[in-house]
Amino acid sequence: MISVVIPSLNAEASIGALLSGLGTQSHRCEVIVIDSSSTDLTLNIAAQHGARTISIDRDFFNHGGTRNRAVAQASGDIVVFLTQDAFPLDRNCIENLVRPLDDPEIVASYGRQIPYRDARPPEQFARLFNYPDKPMVKGLQDLSELGIKTFFFSNVCSAIKIKEFKELGEFPENIIMFEDMVFAAKAILRGYKIAYTPEAKVFHSHDFSLKQQFRRYLEAGISLHNNDWLLRYATGNSEGARFLKEEVVYLAKKGQYHWIPYILAESVAKYVGYWLGLHYSSLPCRIGKSLFSCDNV
Repeated sequence: MISVVIPSLNAEASIGALLSGLGTQSHRCEVIVIDSSSTDLTLNIAAQHGARTISIDRDFFNHGGTRNRAVAQASGDIVVFLTQDAFPLDRNCIENLVRPLDDPEIVASYGRQIPYRDARPPEQFARLFNYPDKPMVKGLQDLSELGIKTFFFSNVCSAIKIKEFKELGEFPENIIMFEDMVFAAKAILRGYKIAYTPEAKVFHSHDFSLKQQFRRYLEAGISLHNNDWLLRYATGNSEGARFLKEEVVYLAKKGQYHWIPYILAESVAKYVGYWLGLHYSSLPCRIGKSLFSCDNV
């Protein structure tokens, strides 16, 4: 039995197509939509497609605790996490995603994200860079080479064995982001393995502005600051430099030189946001309050 958990908020434009796609999967699933008090028809559409629905107060949403609450209502042995804007590419997505979990050493798997056809070139490259076509199984043996990237894991499209999920303490509560990465780190450090399964494909990409990228990396820095035990596995900034270098080459090969100034500005926004988040507790409140509430982060 597989349970699919989908957090939602005002998703009437996408939830119907997503649930229709899940209904055609080769592996039948229980679907749970946990909704943060949508003001549109999200819950009605979900119910019409046969999904179980849970409604929570929007103010109480957080990436870890909300998903944990949905898992508590799941009937399956495996839980698949999807986001409301991640669409399975074919009817074998779920089947391919859970297949690695037949291995008793593998506790979780995550799938490949394919950018939408209208995604901007920098976003297309980001998906190619982070989600290649080569499968991988990550464990303790990879820490010396991959460092903190050993723990890279995405709840946009992932599957976890529920028994081990609960034994490992589930997702951290009240975390801004990286609940998936923290769980993966706990699992790997306990001797389990995580599989990357590119055969399980979903359409998913973003169209973030520079301001949104800054905010996203600010939140990433805060999340790592609050889970600073992860930083002992960090190996410096070489991964970011490699990303930027390969992105420039990618754009140049496509003749899209006009995007290069943008990605340089984007890199600055990401770095500054991340640095501020990582050091937010040492910033004077009068400086930080324009970025976030010093009392509530």
